[in-house]
Amino acid sequence: MSQVTTAAPVVRIPRQRGRRRPGLSTLVVGAGAAGRALVRDLIRVSSFGLNPVGFLDDDESLHGKQVSRRRVLGTVTELERVLDETHAEVLVIAIPSLSPGEIQEIGARAMACGVAVRHLPPFLSALQREVAGTDMRALQVRPLIGRVEMHVVSREAAQAITGKRVLVTGAGGSIGSELCRQLQGFTPESLVMLDHDESNLHRLELEVTGQGLLDSDATVVADIRDRARLHQVFREHRPQIVFHAAALKHLPVLERHPCEGVKSNVLGTHNLVDAAIAHRVEKLVLISTDKAADPTSVLGATKRLAEMVLSDHQGEFTSLASVRFGNVLGSRGSLLHVIKQQLASGRPITVTHPEVTRFFMTVEEAVGLVIEAARMADSAGTFVLDMGEPVRIVDIVERFALMLNARHAEIEFTGLRSGEKLHEELFGVSEDVEPTSHARIAKSRPPTTSTWFHARLLDLYEAAEHNRSDEVREYLRELVPEYTPSVAARPVVLAPYPDDY
Repeated sequence: MSQVTTAAPVVRIPRQRGRRRPGLSTLVVGAGAAGRALVRDLIRVSSFGLNPVGFLDDDESLHGKQVSRRRVLGTVTELERVLDETHAEVLVIAIPSLSPGEIQEIGARAMACGVAVRHLPPFLSALQREVAGTDMRALQVRPLIGRVEMHVVSREAAQAITGKRVLVTGAGGSIGSELCRQLQGFTPESLVMLDHDESNLHRLELEVTGQGLLDSDATVVADIRDRARLHQVFREHRPQIVFHAAALKHLPVLERHPCEGVKSNVLGTHNLVDAAIAHRVEKLVLISTDKAADPTSVLGATKRLAEMVLSDHQGEFTSLASVRFGNVLGSRGSLLHVIKQQLASGRPITVTHPEVTRFFMTVEEAVGLVIEAARMADSAGTFVLDMGEPVRIVDIVERFALMLNARHAEIEFTGLRSGEKLHEELFGVSEDVEPTSHARIAKSRPPTTSTWFHARLLDLYEAAEHNRSDEVREYLRELVPEYTPSVAARPVVLAPYPDDY
C-alpha cells in the first residue's frame, strides 16, 4: 500500500455574494437580570457570534422599552410573530428558573419556525452573581475555529417535516439524538427513534419526551444489519422521511476491523435503502463524512460506498440523498471531549501531527444540514456545508486548553495512523459540484456505477460475513476506484511548546 503524503486540492463550495452579519440575529426570552446581563455580554463580546435584536418578556410594563440597549418586543405568547418580524435565527431562553417543561414548550415553538434554541442552565438561578454569556449551554465556536456558527435551517424546512411520519436510525447517538430533538419541534405526525442500544434509547426518550418508560411506539430497538427486522419496522410504522445516522465511525477501529465497517456502513445502508424503496418512503437522507471524498481509510471507503449504494438504487417514488459532515464539535467522542478528559487526567494531549487540519462544524450546524437536505432532496446527490477554511488540530487544542485555563498543557505528537490524511477535502477531485438554493450548501452529482457493481457488492458482503479482512480490503479498492489506502506515519518529534504559548 502506498503512503499518502499530500492531499488533493480543496474544492471550494460556490458562495453567493452578500453582506455577512456580525453574528446570528438572536431573540432573548426574559428581560430580567439574567437576560440583561446576557445581552450586555453578547453586545460587548462579538466572538460569541450572536447579535441580540430584542427581548420577549411577560412583564407588560417593560413592553416597548429599551433594556440593555435592546427593546422588549412582546410577550412569550407573541413568540411566532416576533420571530417572523425580526427574522431571528437563534432564541436564547434566559429565565433560569423556568421548568424543563416550559423550556421544552418554548423551544418546540421556536424550532417549528426554523430557529435554533439555547438556554441558560437552571442552576444559575441559585448563584449570587450576574450571568455571563459564557454560561450559555452552547459551545462558542468562533474562538476555536475562526468563524461564527451558521444558522443552516431555513424557515421552509418545516414544510418537509410537519405532519410527516419520520424515522431516525442511530437515534441514540450524539447526532441522532440532537436530530430527534430538533425534528420534534417541527411537529411531525410521528417520530420513530431507532437504535440497537436500549440504554441510548432510554436516555434519548427522557430528553425528548421527559419520560423514560420505553413503553411507546416512539422507541424501537433494531439493528440495521438485520434486513428482515427493518422491513418489519417499516411495515409497522410506515415512515415517509428517514434519516440514517447509524454507523460505525471511529477510523482506527475500522482499519483494524474492516469487516465490521462493511456490515454496518455498507450492508446496513443497503438494507435500509431496500426497505425504504419497498415501502414507498418519500425521502431518505444518509449521513456521510468528508472522509468519503477520495478516501484513504476503511471508514472513508465504506461511507463512500454507502453513498454509491444510494445512487445505484434510486427508486421511482423514493428520493435518496447524502450529506457529508466535517468533524462535529461537541458530539460524543469528539476532539473536545478527548482534550477535556486528557487534561483532567493530567496526561499529555495527543495529536497525530503538528500540521494536520480538519473541517469543523457544530452539532447544530450538522443537524441543520441534514434537515435542509431533506427539504432539497428531490434528486440524488451529496450535500455539503461550507465550513470555511480547514483548521489545524493543534490550534484548536491550544485555544480550548486556554478556555479551560490550562495554560501549560503538554502536547504529544503520535504520528498519522493508518488511513488518516494530513488534510481532508469536502469533495473528491473527480466530483462535479454545483450550487443549491441554500447559499452555504453545495451538492455533488451522484457517481455512476459499473454494470458489475451489484454483483461485486454481494461478494463484498459474503467476505465480510465470513470475516475475511484481506478480501474485504481488495473488494473495497475495486468498488471505490478513488480509494487509496494510507499507512501509518512515524511520530513527529518536535521541541516542546514554550510555557507562554
